[in-house]
Amino acid sequence: MRLYVNSILKQDSDLGIERQKFYVAYSGGVDSHVLLHCCASITQLKDKLTAVYIHHGLQAEAEFWAKHCEKTARELGIEFLTLRVNAKATPGESPEEAARNARYAALKSLIKTNDALLLAQHREDQLETVLLQLFRGSGLRGLSGMPERIVFGAGVMLRPFLDTPKQAISDYADAHQLSWVEDPSNQSNDYDRNFLRNAVVPLLKQRWSAIDKTVARSAKHCADAQVLVDEVADELFDAVFNPVDKTLCISRLSEHRSHPQQLIIRHWFRHRGLKMPSQAKVERILSQVVAAAGHRDPILSGQGYSIRRYRDKLYCLTMSGTDLHLPEGRQAGKPDESQSSPQIIIWPGQSSIKIGQDRVLSYVLSSKGICREQWQHAKVEIKFRRGGEKICLPGRDGHHSLKNLFQEAGIPPWERDVMPLIYLNDTLAAVGDLWISAAFYSEKTQGCISLVLQS
Repeated sequence: MRLYVNSILKQDSDLGIERQKFYVAYSGGVDSHVLLHCCASITQLKDKLTAVYIHHGLQAEAEFWAKHCEKTARELGIEFLTLRVNAKATPGESPEEAARNARYAALKSLIKTNDALLLAQHREDQLETVLLQLFRGSGLRGLSGMPERIVFGAGVMLRPFLDTPKQAISDYADAHQLSWVEDPSNQSNDYDRNFLRNAVVPLLKQRWSAIDKTVARSAKHCADAQVLVDEVADELFDAVFNPVDKTLCISRLSEHRSHPQQLIIRHWFRHRGLKMPSQAKVERILSQVVAAAGHRDPILSGQGYSIRRYRDKLYCLTMSGTDLHLPEGRQAGKPDESQSSPQIIIWPGQSSIKIGQDRVLSYVLSSKGICREQWQHAKVEIKFRRGGEKICLPGRDGHHSLKNLFQEAGIPPWERDVMPLIYLNDTLAAVGDLWISAAFYSEKTQGCISLVLQS
């Protein structure tokens, strides 16, 4: 078994042993115990190893398992760490998915540049994964199963046992008289993976004894094909994508037929870090939003996102997106009827201020912008649109309504009501990081400030 670990580490770009730290996801079960034992037997790795137990808080036995894992790690002379996570499922999440997402999020926070996370998933785990994806109607990416090596956090995730049969792991554990814990929930067929493992796979193996090996080979073929698809998708996507606002150009997208359009939409979701939409959802995006008449504003909502169009752009607005980051009590495109006056945020002396959940407005020194001295001696407040605001811009005659300026600049309607308006001594001085009033605009070497809005 040591040879399996050495093999994948030597294939790694940094020859494995040159990495700073190796974290082993250690549940206390037989698979992760064998992986930990194998790694501990490699002299070059041992001093860089840390065993990590994820405490999901879902079972009473978890405390005992944590203590068992710590005791085992100490006996092997390996550092140990327990991470407690909230594995409670959110709406739309299965218990298995919630636990996996919480586990991976916690592990990802550990992995720094040049670190590696080692998982003990083996060939029968790969078989189960591919079968589950098949039954869910997945495409090539899902049928590719789990990768042996993948970027994870700032480092890499490795699965040294992915081409190792389960029996070899069990034989190693018996030969070295290892002691491990058994999760009683593994016997419950209420979970899809357990049902496959306990009831379906044993039956399949009676007929096709090498099914784990042959399915793993098919997964590799799918993964190879997916690489080629990704190369095509990259080329198509780059010609349609606008990296500034992360939108798709509708006219360019519409030049393609249905299948390339679907490929681009899925690539877009992956680029945004979103869960892959179903085939039906992709078709609705294309038929109900992309194909809608230009004057219409259809909204298609999904799990934590909404798809909208404005002019020639297709937007994917997420839970951390601008449309959902309104000041408290505000709704996009609607005045705040619950308050007699606009919400006001006082901007104290610091260079940045948080507005909404994760939007930050800051200022930096600049050779042109608002006069720094004028800014420092003024009462600075942030307000939001109530309607009818006007501003006089440098180099342009007259006063301009914000409504007309937004339309002229192509600012989507849902972004307008959340655009911060900066007032100096009760006078409108700037509109986000878009425009500065002529009354406050100045050009002085390092004597000015410019505004930056980040989300």
